[in-house]
Amino acid sequence: MLRLICALALLASPALAERLETSAGPVEVTPVVEDLDIPWAVAFLPDGGFLITERDGVLLRIFAGGERVEVTGLPDIRASGQGGLLDVVLDPGFAENAMIYLSFSKPEGFRSAHTAVAKARLVGNRLEDLDVIFEQTPATPGGRHFGSRIVPDGKGHLFITTGDRGESDEAQNLQSHLGKIIRIRDDGSVPADNPFVGKGALPEIWSVGHRNAQGAALDGEQNLWTVSHGARGGDEVNQPKPGLNYGWPKISYGRQYSGQKIGVGTAKAGLEQPIHYWDPSIAPSGMVIYSGRLWPEWEGDIFVGSLKFDLISRLARDGRAVTGEERLFADRFSRIRDVREGPGGALWFLAEGDGTLYRVTPAR
Repeated sequence: MLRLICALALLASPALAERLETSAGPVEVTPVVEDLDIPWAVAFLPDGGFLITERDGVLLRIFAGGERVEVTGLPDIRASGQGGLLDVVLDPGFAENAMIYLSFSKPEGFRSAHTAVAKARLVGNRLEDLDVIFEQTPATPGGRHFGSRIVPDGKGHLFITTGDRGESDEAQNLQSHLGKIIRIRDDGSVPADNPFVGKGALPEIWSVGHRNAQGAALDGEQNLWTVSHGARGGDEVNQPKPGLNYGWPKISYGRQYSGQKIGVGTAKAGLEQPIHYWDPSIAPSGMVIYSGRLWPEWEGDIFVGSLKFDLISRLARDGRAVTGEERLFADRFSRIRDVREGPGGALWFLAEGDGTLYRVTPAR
């Protein structure tokens, strides 16, 4: 009951908005849903509500009036370390088919888990016809680097990011899904035009050599972009292309936590360079590429949440080039886990440390 009262009060109280300055002028940041327990991702429902994942294995449905309920019918989830219930996205045809996709750490045996993706129909407050359409191979012990962002391309395909699970050399292994970008059809089958089909590799692989991509989004030209965690420095922005190798752990702009060099350094023939990198690391998470609907001057810019510096990094973009960075809301909100654009063009973000979903709009 307390959680319901808090949500209703927030939705009804515009005075709670905080005015903050940006390069595009003042904005208002309004808490919309509070009292969340380690939130990881948010999706917008056509009725004005939301779906929000909590890492410990709870999927919340938040109604436009503020009521929240726990959705039932979830798969088995191992919530340990960085693993648990992670991304949630709606199918592009959700209005007709009520289909959603979830990523999560799927238990395997006594100690192991792997990144998995399920699809299901959201019927009221329950998931029905749930089907696990992707499981990362191999399953490994430990609680690190699950990746887990899901991006539908609107053409019947899904891009899925997977982390290296702390087994860095596996990111170069074409018989392993660890440290890869995956591309499958929305029924779990493999597209015939994937780059490694028929070449002795796992056919779901789209690109190779990613440490732990926890942000992914399409730009206005339908190009996929990702952001990945480095080690001590070397967080990367990439635009993964089919069949290419993005270097981890052979090259990196970061260093091991011990201070030792990673691989051969920052470059090697045949390995792709990042479009942008951070050193020191900002610990990047969710990302969005903005449409420009409310802030035309930000059209096409990349917005990335930071878990380490409690900010949103706005990367100005000219085509494939990042031309500058603005750090928004530094140290004001705790551990920004997800950043999305809402249906009306507002920016939304989940602050994991605050347990709050916020909305960003131009100041009135």
